[in-house]
Amino acid sequence: MAEYKFYEQVNKNFDKAAKYTRFDQGLLNQIKVCNTIYHVTFPIRRDDGRIEVIEGWRVEHSHHKTPTKGGIRYSHKVDEDETMALAALMSYKCAIVDVPFGGAKGGVKISTRQYSETEIERITRRYTYELIKKGFIGPGVDVPAPDYGTGAREMGWILDTYRQMHDDLNAEASVTGKPIQQGGIRGRTEATGRGVYFGIREACAVKEDMDELGLDVGVEGKTFVVQGLGNVGYHASLYMIEAGAKLVGIAEIEGGIYDPEGIDLKGIVEYRKETGSIIGFGNTKELASNKDALELDCDILIPAALESQITGDNAANIKAKIIAEAANGPTTADAHDILKDRGALILPDSYLNAGGVVVSYFEWLKNIQHVRYGRINKRFDESSLKKILKEIENVSGKKFTEKEMENLSHGAEEYDLVDSGLEETMINAYQQISEIRNEHGLNDLRTAAFINAINKIGIMYEQMGIFP
Repeated sequence: MAEYKFYEQVNKNFDKAAKYTRFDQGLLNQIKVCNTIYHVTFPIRRDDGRIEVIEGWRVEHSHHKTPTKGGIRYSHKVDEDETMALAALMSYKCAIVDVPFGGAKGGVKISTRQYSETEIERITRRYTYELIKKGFIGPGVDVPAPDYGTGAREMGWILDTYRQMHDDLNAEASVTGKPIQQGGIRGRTEATGRGVYFGIREACAVKEDMDELGLDVGVEGKTFVVQGLGNVGYHASLYMIEAGAKLVGIAEIEGGIYDPEGIDLKGIVEYRKETGSIIGFGNTKELASNKDALELDCDILIPAALESQITGDNAANIKAKIIAEAANGPTTADAHDILKDRGALILPDSYLNAGGVVVSYFEWLKNIQHVRYGRINKRFDESSLKKILKEIENVSGKKFTEKEMENLSHGAEEYDLVDSGLEETMINAYQQISEIRNEHGLNDLRTAAFINAINKIGIMYEQMGIFP
């Protein structure tokens, strides 16, 4: 089996797209390279008194815009190559969805299952301290967020540690994905999965593409398989099912299952909590391995786990007509070419899973502005809508019930505004990518997305006057 270097895979996609841009090779090299790499080791005391040395990284890929932005990953697979690749993807992702950040990423090399909550807290706080010492965190410098293996809890610890060391009015903006009580934003937890759904919905609305795939327009009625039932995979599946799609297969670390009649998503989540496994749920059939789930017969495959899951070794066996990359880098460059050559529509990670950073941007803005979305205008909007409805009653003679009046005059709250902003962003970004694909006569949304990102970042560098 071939060994894939993640950063090399990202750069292959970059180079393929760079040929369609007008920039000098020197500037392209500057866009591609990671600007700053920080590798840190530090000791922590385990609950049993042992001292253990922990290894971590923070990579700032591009400073064409600041602050830089990117999640922190806790995994035993974390290394410098992976962190560099993810930081680079963040730069391109932010550009594609017009979020004014440079790309960054962090990682700590631990398997969270092997540590207690108190040990994870010590690791998080010490890692944050190391970032603060070297100037790798701050509202206008570098803003972390959750990633694989981390969540709101860890982000809350990061904020608390930052506040202990900085008397900063904008301290809450030093990290996103926080608990609501610490300045987080409603809708952040489901943002990436929600964005995945919006992206799939946009792709499925293009009649020409669906005709070419032999599929009907729209999400409704389509079958899909998801790899990874974590936060992203679960929420992407939830919104797909609500739109009328059918979940027929799941791949998880403990194995894969299949049921052509459909799998109850909430039921299997509860079952897994109780048993620790998806195997044996309902009428599902157990597959020989979790990788076999990727090769199931379905309309849409949603890899929502880790990188390099679809490779040159298994790409020819993938039957899905749409590959929706909810994870970062799930498809290697050679696998991409195999899938594309046989006519699959690949929705690239650099676009499709950008929902997280979009809503992180909204949270960062909220923290900088020190006001909750909807607080100023919600009551005013409701009052204005009620006046309009009363006037309609007077003119038409129709009387609205109390429930109808309440529903029709509902003012937008924070979640409503965040969801609306995310939807608008994903729609606009898909339209931009589609236009570039058509402009260059490409049958490849990934290359179109990279062209879009390179053009936006390249223009920023030119305006900064770094290159004469």
